[in-house]
Amino acid sequence: MTSTLLLSLMLTPGQTDGLNPAAGPNAAVVPAERAGVGITQRINDPVPLDLPFRDEAGRAVRFRDYFTTKPVVLVPAYFRCPQLCTQVLNGLVDGLRGVSLGGNDFEVVVFSFDARETPELAAAKKANYLEKYGRPGAEASWHFLTGDQASIDRVTGAIGYRVRYDEKQDLFAHGSGIVLVTPKGRVSRYLFGISFPARDLRLGLVEASQGHVGSVVDQMLLYCYHYDPVTGRYAATAMGLVRIGGVVTVLALAAFLGVMLRRERRARPDVQPAG
Repeated sequence: MTSTLLLSLMLTPGQTDGLNPAAGPNAAVVPAERAGVGITQRINDPVPLDLPFRDEAGRAVRFRDYFTTKPVVLVPAYFRCPQLCTQVLNGLVDGLRGVSLGGNDFEVVVFSFDARETPELAAAKKANYLEKYGRPGAEASWHFLTGDQASIDRVTGAIGYRVRYDEKQDLFAHGSGIVLVTPKGRVSRYLFGISFPARDLRLGLVEASQGHVGSVVDQMLLYCYHYDPVTGRYAATAMGLVRIGGVVTVLALAAFLGVMLRRERRARPDVQPAG
């Protein structure tokens, strides 16, 4: 899917959104330093897994190290970001704290799109967010990566994530959101903004897992909730609710009939054979 969304872009200090009077009172003008910034959805496209990065301990790693049998929450960010990236990561942690899936059910991969950043910065960020997340053992499934510009460009290009560097302010303008990726490295879902409801995260991870994560109840909920690529959210659908209601009704009727049949058999007197 190639619909382009301009989302919650970080403004440099002292700037505000302008309006273009010639285009009408409600037409927003995109400042030049933010031109071309946004997220183009590339659902089902592959993420290159052969790319070299360094993890928060400075070890040489490749993307494929984190794609095994579990879905991946892929987070583009930069660690010196004074505002938006912090809000995205805070929103992710808040949402995941409400998800009952265990730390072994998914990977979180945060990669910096600023090639100047170091593993030391990545380690500090990881420690901070693991403390906020507060779940034992999460350090094994949360990864904060840095890399060279070539690797960064290939990842951001694959997921349709476009940033713009403001040299005067030494800041990046960028969109806000996370990407859910299948264990085989294909883009599954985008969740946009700085707040990620636990329901959306759970359903998105269940879908991205391709059957490896979640329960029967989760699979049933996916009949009720439909992913909206425009909003990057899951919304209830009338037809899904009707389908689930029909299944529940059939199961309830079957259970009722089973109970009645057992009662009838117990109430029926035993007939002794003649003779």
